[in-house]
Amino acid sequence: MKTTIARKTSYIGAGAGLVVFALFGLLPGSLLGGAMGINIAGWIFGLPLQPGLLSRTIVLASMLVGVLVAGIVIVTATSTIGWLVGRVLEAGVHEGEEAKAANR
Repeated sequence: MKTTIARKTSYIGAGAGLVVFALFGLLPGSLLGGAMGINIAGWIFGLPLQPGLLSRTIVLASMLVGVLVAGIVIVTATSTIGWLVGRVLEAGVHEGEEAKAANR
């Protein structure tokens, strides 16, 4: 499979997305997921929550889901942006090649 500019810029976008996620997505993802987990555990066990193992497990699982969703969204968005930039660059390269061929 040939390597294209769009593929390379997509990989660059994914790498940048991982950095952005580590800086700006990890804490909010776990915070929002934990708040969701407290609400779910509160619906099941009633508020205020008792310090039991099951309620803590629900909060932990929802925190992990929040982090995973934040990571997937951020990395997918930045990969897509990188791919789009690569497609635009490829179009410019192909137009330049066509113009050179027409001038010969």
